[in-house]
Amino acid sequence: MKQSPVGRSKPLITKIMWRNLICQAVFQVTILLILQFRGRSIFNVSETVKNTIIFNTFVLCQVFNEFNARKLEKKNIFQGIHKNKLFLGIIGITIVLQMAMVEFLKKFANTERLNWGQWGVCIGIAALSWPIGFLFKCIPVSGKRNFLKA
Repeated sequence: MKQSPVGRSKPLITKIMWRNLICQAVFQVTILLILQFRGRSIFNVSETVKNTIIFNTFVLCQVFNEFNARKLEKKNIFQGIHKNKLFLGIIGITIVLQMAMVEFLKKFANTERLNWGQWGVCIGIAALSWPIGFLFKCIPVSGKRNFLKA
């Protein structure tokens, strides 16, 4: 609400958004493909556990990326986070619901319980989106051409 409204002729997705979106998409697709095709051998687990790890990692990647999306240009994504109670509440609810889906709703979500090490791997992989987002924010975005107009 601190910025002026965007005009109708302005792009719906800015170049800065495209940069961040593409970097996170490439990261997540790479990780999820590795888990899909090598997850069973990497973790020495059943197909159901592998699929649960993929699902859990994907959701946690989205949660960690929400922090990156708060500040599209700024490298310090945590600045002022304590002032945004709604954001923190949504993050908390998402994490609690994810834990419930994985640990308690096996039949509903077709998941398998994960051990602490598997949870740690999922969180660790997802947390990589923070330093990757930081590094990609070092890439300058300039020029007048836009990729997608409203």
